Amino acid sequence: MGKKKDTISLIDTFSEFNELKNIDKATMISVLEESFRSVIAKTVGTDENYDIIINPDKGDLEIWRNRVVVEDDELQNPNMEISLSEAHKIDDDFEVGEEVTDELHLEDFGRRTILNLRQTLASKILELEKDNLYNKYKEKVGEIVSGEVYQVWKKELLLLDDEHNELILPKTEQIPSDFFRKGEHVRAIVARVENKNNNPKIILSRTSPIFLERLFEMEIPEINDGLITIKGIARIPGERAKVAVEAYDDRIDPVGACVGMKGFRIHGIVRELRNENIDVINYTNNTNLLIQRALSPARINSISVKEEERRAEVFLYPEEVSLAIGKGGANIKLASMLTGYNIEVFREIDDFDEEDIYLDEFRDEIDGWVIDQLKRIGCSTAKNVLAMPREKLIKEADLEEVTVDEVLEILRYEFEDDADIDAGQDQKFQQELDQEQEN
Repeated sequence: MGKKKDTISLIDTFSEFNELKNIDKATMISVLEESFRSVIAKTVGTDENYDIIINPDKGDLEIWRNRVVVEDDELQNPNMEISLSEAHKIDDDFEVGEEVTDELHLEDFGRRTILNLRQTLASKILELEKDNLYNKYKEKVGEIVSGEVYQVWKKELLLLDDEHNELILPKTEQIPSDFFRKGEHVRAIVARVENKNNNPKIILSRTSPIFLERLFEMEIPEINDGLITIKGIARIPGERAKVAVEAYDDRIDPVGACVGMKGFRIHGIVRELRNENIDVINYTNNTNLLIQRALSPARINSISVKEEERRAEVFLYPEEVSLAIGKGGANIKLASMLTGYNIEVFREIDDFDEEDIYLDEFRDEIDGWVIDQLKRIGCSTAKNVLAMPREKLIKEADLEEVTVDEVLEILRYEFEDDADIDAGQDQKFQQELDQEQEN
């Protein structure tokens, strides 16, 4: 009776795995047959003469053994051969050399064999489940998935999908203002899938530009239908993003379609990204025009593009410089990322002071990278630098205090006898510039 219970329990185990682990029938049958044959081979030495028929839906299992009839005194291998007298007990018509097929039952192999078989099956099906999980999410890389927060740790979140598979959202892949509690549902893209020691690890991301792209595809029907194409995305997660779009139909306004009436369409994306400011611009193959649009809302006077160096020099009136750079340099950084050009901003000087000196003339005294940082914030001449407050230089140019002091000392020495610098007027201008940038 115990053996029968073991058999029934084993069949129930097959059914549970088949239902819960979502394993297709063909694979299930293959795993079961492989496991049975392995156990048979270990028990009797070989499985060559065994036929195994499995119906996982009903839990039916049939094991048939094929043996050759030999004379009673020539029987050597009872597993492969059957004596003529034993064969006649099955059917009197059997003769020497014929093949006899008889059915064996699982319980005939013994309780220990059944237990080993159950463990073997559980192990193989667990491996199969891991392989299926890896392959499933490998195909979903770059797609949006949703999961419920199960555990909140210092460096990552543990999410569970609808099938209770574990998903990892690292802190580094979260928007800085993200805050989730246990039980909340989170949307993110599958960034990558790792498989170390046959243990799949699904890594999600909310900071990737692809996440923003997928949100656009979900929220904007024209993008999903292929009428509008996203040509490029640049993001500073949680702060600001720029998206370049292009329409294949001239009758469609790609920017208007993405933003919607009063920003209705894009509001959902902005909320998902924790109020990330999103600029949508028209894409163009004209590099100069693309850079101009990417630097919006600043108005550009002229652009000098150096294709070989992938560099662009942009000239603006002083009041436009702060708009081009943006808060914390975000605007110019995103524009460079979006266009693929290293953008340098210069103040447009209508009447160049003959007594002023371009910063490039000081490269023998000041490091080139320092000069480049100063030019990036619109200081192309010595008097531009001297007119800017020290604290402003440190913050905007991202330079050390010691470096700024050395630069100022060098430049002041050059103009120590020059009385043409109206410090009061320049300070007033800078105050106005700071106010514009803050606004």
